[in-house]
Amino acid sequence: MKPSRTQLAASALGCAAAACVGGCGFTPMYAAPGLASGMAQIEVVVPTGRVAYLLGEDLDDDFGHDKDATPIWRLVVTIDQSRIPLGLTVNDVAENYALGLKVHYALTEIATGKIAVAGDVASEVSYDSATQPYAGIAARQSSQERAASDAARRIQSALAQWMSRRQD
Repeated sequence: MKPSRTQLAASALGCAAAACVGGCGFTPMYAAPGLASGMAQIEVVVPTGRVAYLLGEDLDDDFGHDKDATPIWRLVVTIDQSRIPLGLTVNDVAENYALGLKVHYALTEIATGKIAVAGDVASEVSYDSATQPYAGIAARQSSQERAASDAARRIQSALAQWMSRRQD
C-alpha cells in the first residue's frame, strides 16, 4: 500500500520538528550525562515505621541505588504523618480518612558533611473506611503505599532538577 500525501507530510513535519528540538539545546533531565550515576550514589536514611520503610524503598528504586558502590551523598528523611477522619456519619463514625505525609529531606555530601540541598514535600491521599476489619487494614495500607510513592517521586524529581542544574 502506497502512503498518502497526508501521511508523507506528517512524517516530514515530524522529522523537521525532531531536528528543531535537537538543535535548540534541549536536553531531557534524565538524559544528562552523569545524572543517573549521581543519583545511584545516594544513600537513603529513613526513620523507623512502615511508611518510612516504603518511602525508603521507593527512593532507592527511583534513584537506581547501587548497593555495591560507595555512596557520595546521604539523604536523611523525616516524616510527619497525619490521619484525618472525613465524612462523619450520624453515629460520629468516619466514612473516609485522609492520610497526609509531610516529608523533610536533606541531601548531604558525605565527604564534607555539608548539606547540599534540603526541602519539604507533602502528599495526601484518601481512603474509605470499612466495617470489615481486614478491608479497613488493607485500605489503610494501600493509602500508605500511595502516599509514600507520591512523596518519593516528588523528592526524586526535586533532586534530579538540582543535580541537573549543578552539572551545568
